[in-house]
Amino acid sequence: MSTSALVVIDMLNPYDHRDADALIESVQGVVDPLRRLLDDARRRDDVRVLYVNDNYGDFSADRRDIIDRALNGRRPDLVEPVVPAPGCGFMSKVRHSAFYGTALEYLLSREKVERVVLTGQVTEQCVLYSALDAYVRHFRLTGGASERGRPAARAGRPLTFSARRRSRRGTSAGRSCSCRGSRRASNRRAPP
Repeated sequence: MSTSALVVIDMLNPYDHRDADALIESVQGVVDPLRRLLDDARRRDDVRVLYVNDNYGDFSADRRDIIDRALNGRRPDLVEPVVPAPGCGFMSKVRHSAFYGTALEYLLSREKVERVVLTGQVTEQCVLYSALDAYVRHFRLTGGASERGRPAARAGRPLTFSARRRSRRGTSAGRSCSCRGSRRASNRRAPP
């Protein structure tokens, strides 16, 4: 049984949209570290790798369609290293959060996952919203690392959040959320 889950958010991207160039510049520095993280996770019996990816408005798209669209996009070199392995869990989403409208919370609870690591692109949107949703679902956010292991503070920088399932009793909001700043880690009180 997996006690940890690595959730990869929105890395299967065709890069054919208005903001693609800025995103490409950001993602180039995180693909290799993410590939290494995926390789490490896949070798472990106690880590479940899951992908949650935008369906780009195509509600008939399945896993294969989303992967193929990304591989046939402008930058397959940014997609190939992080393509889901066969048998890897995969969910499509339509909004920012990996939890909203998906079975992610149910799957993590059913498998009694204690630790969740969220990683992906568009940090200030999809990864952040997913981290906030993990928090309100009683996961404790414990920090993050980005490209080359440095904290990511600028919008658009890929960021990895780590969350551990919190007990519903005895954990205060002030001690349960750790946020990374641009120069040093700092603890901030989570909003109510």
